[in-house]
Amino acid sequence: MDSAPGLLFLCCSCICPCFQSRRKDTEDAVLVKESNSLAPASSAEMGSVSGKIAASPLRVPPSPGRFSMSPKLDRIGSVHLTMRQVARATQNFSPSMKLGEGGFGTVYKAQLQDGQMVAIKRASKENSDALRSEFRSEIELLAKIEHRNLVKLLGYVDKGNERLIITEYVPNGTLREHLDGIHGSYLDFSQRLEISIDIAHGLTYLHSYAGKQIIHRDVKSSNILLTERMRAKVADFGFARVGDNEAGKTHVMTKVKGTVGYLDPEYMRTFQLTPKSDVYSFGVLLIEILTGRRPVESRRSPEEKVTVRWAFGKYSDGEAMELVDPQMREAVDPTIFKKMLNLSFQCAAPTRADRPDMQSVGEQLWAIRMKYLQLGREE
Repeated sequence: MDSAPGLLFLCCSCICPCFQSRRKDTEDAVLVKESNSLAPASSAEMGSVSGKIAASPLRVPPSPGRFSMSPKLDRIGSVHLTMRQVARATQNFSPSMKLGEGGFGTVYKAQLQDGQMVAIKRASKENSDALRSEFRSEIELLAKIEHRNLVKLLGYVDKGNERLIITEYVPNGTLREHLDGIHGSYLDFSQRLEISIDIAHGLTYLHSYAGKQIIHRDVKSSNILLTERMRAKVADFGFARVGDNEAGKTHVMTKVKGTVGYLDPEYMRTFQLTPKSDVYSFGVLLIEILTGRRPVESRRSPEEKVTVRWAFGKYSDGEAMELVDPQMREAVDPTIFKKMLNLSFQCAAPTRADRPDMQSVGEQLWAIRMKYLQLGREE
């Protein structure tokens, strides 16, 4: 992306929902049955939204208008499952219970004795020692955050050479799977817009509303999980790092981590990590959501291999509507589509100073959503 042409778009001022923080107390993050742990947001949390914005045309529930502050935790918690119980819940780590695989290890679906479904991420035995710091990082960060658009930690196991992270189970697969149509249907435009807003909410919480600023470092479509109601949750905090809440501060990393195609070019060049690195990754992800293409399409012609560069070229040549994912069967309004593309290019600007912060991104997406719903009512 270093060679990608840069352009700073003027940001239009937007009417945004109230991003008001709210602090909640909670018990230690241990694997215990909580009657409301996976319950939907309360009517109070949704009140600022439902009173102002009508339901989506496809009855997708609107994103929340508030962020809640992280709970105070004196310690991460203690283990409430034995390895024997874990083995029983995963049918001895049966391939039939496998949900996916990543750098850390394999993720399994598991059913507890009380019937609750959870996800259990098991570190690869071969890399158990090498992944210890990644394991500790993920559980320490997950234990300190709670937001409806972030996957929730329920417990963990760290015993011998076994390292397991136990989180809520999100049943509808990854965003990338849905873009590929693996689940039998493709996402329509309304769903893609709602999912984009959900991701922006989750990242805004991490950057601005958590007890400490958190930089995810691996925002990508395979790390976005979808619920049965097509709500998005950001997952996989193995690469996440605590940032600095003081504006303008950077962290110099000894090793760049992330996924090719989503990596901030300025972070790769300088090793300096800021929340704007997540913003860049989100910009790439937003283009992926709109076009259906992966960030790097190795089998395509040279001018189309890097999706951001290809998309920007099409947009600049006045051919923006040729970028619409052909799997979206409905007609997409050109004004709305171009506004989202414009925002994606702002986020994916080669220089971090030219990128908006995630809260501004969320506000712009909400303004786009309001315009989209308005156009729907006028038809």
